[in-house]
Amino acid sequence: MLKTISPIDNSVYVERQYASDNEINLSLDNSKKALISWKNKPLEERKKLVSLFVDNFLQNSKEIEEELCKQMGRPISQCNGEMKGFEERARYMIDKSEEALKKIISKKNKEFDNFIMKEPLGTIFVIAPWNYPYNTSVNSIIPSLLAGNCVILKHSSQTPLCAEQLYKAAIKSEIPENVFQFLHLSHKSTAKIISDNRIDHVLFTGSVSGGKEVKKAIGNRFINAGLELGGKDPAYVRKDCNLKHAIENLADGSFYNSGQSCCGIERIYVDKEVYEDFVAGIKNFTEKYILDDPLKVSTNLGPVVRISAAESIRNQIKEAIANGAQDIINKNNFKISKEDNCYVSPSVLINVNHNMNFMMEETFGPTVGIMKVENESEAEKLMNDSPYGLTACIWTSDDDFAKSFGKKINTGTFFMNRCDYLDPGLAWTGVKDTGIGVTLSVLGFDHVTRAKSYHYRTI
Repeated sequence: MLKTISPIDNSVYVERQYASDNEINLSLDNSKKALISWKNKPLEERKKLVSLFVDNFLQNSKEIEEELCKQMGRPISQCNGEMKGFEERARYMIDKSEEALKKIISKKNKEFDNFIMKEPLGTIFVIAPWNYPYNTSVNSIIPSLLAGNCVILKHSSQTPLCAEQLYKAAIKSEIPENVFQFLHLSHKSTAKIISDNRIDHVLFTGSVSGGKEVKKAIGNRFINAGLELGGKDPAYVRKDCNLKHAIENLADGSFYNSGQSCCGIERIYVDKEVYEDFVAGIKNFTEKYILDDPLKVSTNLGPVVRISAAESIRNQIKEAIANGAQDIINKNNFKISKEDNCYVSPSVLINVNHNMNFMMEETFGPTVGIMKVENESEAEKLMNDSPYGLTACIWTSDDDFAKSFGKKINTGTFFMNRCDYLDPGLAWTGVKDTGIGVTLSVLGFDHVTRAKSYHYRTI
């Protein structure tokens, strides 16, 4: 039995039966049968149906936003942002699908007609996380369907209603039966599906350990997996930046969604000349957050996802403080935060270093560490000193320097004067333990298709 515990009050919010072995087998068989007609539909027909799918999903936004708040604790005032992100990315991929999937002509003359087509892979197994349950799954589901694949979706046990809402919208849109399915699955059943020959590709967003389990379950099978895993994303505040802008945006990048974002800011390196002003500014800004019941419209900082996550965050902070770090945030402003609940008050730690787990391992909570740096070279070295590489950012008024500096940072996305944002026209990817593969942009379609060459000669 799947049970979703709401972090708002630790009560059981959702209960569902896990799919049985028979249900899983039927789902896999039906996906293969549905694939035959779906992949042979003209792209324009698939686009119309997928567009209607998006329309129908958005029509139910009020119910979806309330469910989202109760399942994972995001403030209700921020839940509409996920709907907007879903629509922005989906519309972009629909609009760009023709360009991304177009025929590539190699040779065309009286004798030869040679070209490459991008063919669907087959059945795509999408494993979506709880922290951005719609904004992550849309990156995989929409291009997979547009390219002619069938999709089986497994959502986190923390957000099972998200899978059901997407399925409801797909059915209402008259996407053919079994082209898009969902299953509520245990870890054991998930691994079993990944290893099944009827699955042609896996798209997983989650932890590094989860990514390793996906690779393990694939075993000796010759299929690929797209893995978006952990992050410990850094920022460099250069002395020539707009300091007020940097403070406000980096606080938001650190604390939005209670810091539970793969590309959230967890490390900030500040030039020594502006360090004191930056620390004072982010302290003042952070202490204005309202940590409270996320169903209240005034709340802008909700609970983290579960008690075990709260304990892990608190323990990492305690360990850092025991080793010399200092939390500059006055906790009297956040009295709802206690050791026995999911409400974690924000923390800004100074006097930190890279010998601390707090600065090296993903925290995934409303926390950030700040270090003073002497110059650009030290900032570059520290930013690259990480097992992860999803995004990184610089705050400066010098465009040329930013472009030069960005080339030196080992990361999937590099920002200037911005953070914690996805442009659907840019490839979403990472390096090192952050994973492999690409979603979004026209390049995202390449990872849910395979190249097939046609070589025609007229005699």
